[in-house]
Amino acid sequence: MSLKVAVLGYGHLGKWHCDKVEQSQKGATLYAIVESFKANAEAAQQKFPKTKVVDDIKKVINEIDAAVIVTPTSTHFELAKYLLENGKHVFCEKPLCNTYEEVEELKSYIKSKNQVLQVGHSERFHLAWEQVTKFIENEKSTIHIRINRMAPFKGRATDVDVVQDLMIHDLDLVTYLLDSLPVSLRAHGKKIRTNKYDFAVVDLFYKNGSTVSISASRNHVKEVRELELYTKNGCLNVDMFQNSIQVATGSNPGPEFVKEEKYPKRDHLMLEHQCFYESILKKTPAIVAYEDGRKAVYLVEKTIEAISSGVEVTVEYE
Repeated sequence: MSLKVAVLGYGHLGKWHCDKVEQSQKGATLYAIVESFKANAEAAQQKFPKTKVVDDIKKVINEIDAAVIVTPTSTHFELAKYLLENGKHVFCEKPLCNTYEEVEELKSYIKSKNQVLQVGHSERFHLAWEQVTKFIENEKSTIHIRINRMAPFKGRATDVDVVQDLMIHDLDLVTYLLDSLPVSLRAHGKKIRTNKYDFAVVDLFYKNGSTVSISASRNHVKEVRELELYTKNGCLNVDMFQNSIQVATGSNPGPEFVKEEKYPKRDHLMLEHQCFYESILKKTPAIVAYEDGRKAVYLVEKTIEAISSGVEVTVEYE
């Protein structure tokens, strides 16, 4: 069976998604591209001459099996709702919706347990997390994590705060790695180039005393993606740009106290697509499912609430 897939949005990231559908070896066909901007639509048609290019998903809704949403965050809810209502499988780029209220409502439109709704939290696909998980799995004491995600201003995603644009990757990541949510958080931020927060820092506090500090900026001087993990046994550092892991423990033998190793770089976007199609064809749960997207959006809203209020915010997730 070859799944007929539509990609909604042919902007910066949408182009990559179209390439991945086209290159996928998992039984998917790039059946349609939905793009309302004329120049983008013309570019899409030129690159994919055998693919239908339309300006409205309604024109191909009865012809497709699945869709990939790569449009501005403010449009995610209405598009995902329409697709789910019509029984389609959905792969939605992060964040799942613009607000937690929208995420909550979206669940009611999933028509069956075999209907796949996957969320695009691509940072989960680094090979490094397997080693990080092993480093902390037997840890009985508190864990402390610091994450920096910085980027120069690129003029994209200015309809949302840096919390939704960049920090959401790491809010999802620590929830995945620690398999828990914080009990409270504090945050602060600055508006620099836009009327949204372009720089933000959040401190997460967990029931067992563990802490996480995440910094995100889209007005930095260079690209930075780094995670540091501290336990009573030592420190582990992951450089997500250099694909390297450095470990310093109290048990490292000899004169070399810091050990470094490289891990293979993977095509995260391709892996996401392959997992999406496998979930549909094998009728298995999405690798990053609705509940993962729901938690991430909840923490985004709590972070923005903490920035705006200037006080520590309680996390009461149900």
